[in-house]
Amino acid sequence: MLREIPQDNDEDVSLFDAEEDAGKRSKKSKMKHPLACFFHLFFRVSAVIVYLLCEIFSSTFIACMVTIILLLSCDFWTVKNISGRLLVGLRWWNQVDDDGRSHWVFESRKGTVTQQASDSESRIFWIGLIVCPILWVIFAFSTLFSFKLKWVPVVIMGVVLQGANLYGYVKCKVGGKTSLKNMATNYFGRQFLKQAMSKEEES
Repeated sequence: MLREIPQDNDEDVSLFDAEEDAGKRSKKSKMKHPLACFFHLFFRVSAVIVYLLCEIFSSTFIACMVTIILLLSCDFWTVKNISGRLLVGLRWWNQVDDDGRSHWVFESRKGTVTQQASDSESRIFWIGLIVCPILWVIFAFSTLFSFKLKWVPVVIMGVVLQGANLYGYVKCKVGGKTSLKNMATNYFGRQFLKQAMSKEEES
């Protein structure tokens, strides 16, 4: 399971300096990385389809389980190392320093380089990244309520692997040093303040 380990020298570093010249291109709706978009969705959607239909097409539980876990593993690697970098300019990983301490690094492109990502690619990336983990959480609850306990390790694997990518990229998006709890608190605080001010104006 992923665990963020605090460190004093965390820095929100720029991503791939060699690609800085690509930032001069304007943002367009045209997809620049269709293959990355395809594989961003292919493995995760295939894993969901196999999970839903495997009992119809195959009576062997082991074969279904191995197929789903392989698809989930391929999806985790593809999204973490390829599609996130190409489609939205984000990347996260773990590194171990000389003292043996583990550090999480969250990277995002700086300045005008973010314009390299097109609107359509960004939309595809975030929809796929958010919807599929939600589906695996639903599968986890349905598995428990229907007492299909043999599927519990499979759905937990789906929740963990796809949830890890979702967490990592949300951290990249909001900033490596930003607490998600603080972000949510600030958001609801601003909403409450807006409502209070609108009520005062009406009165």
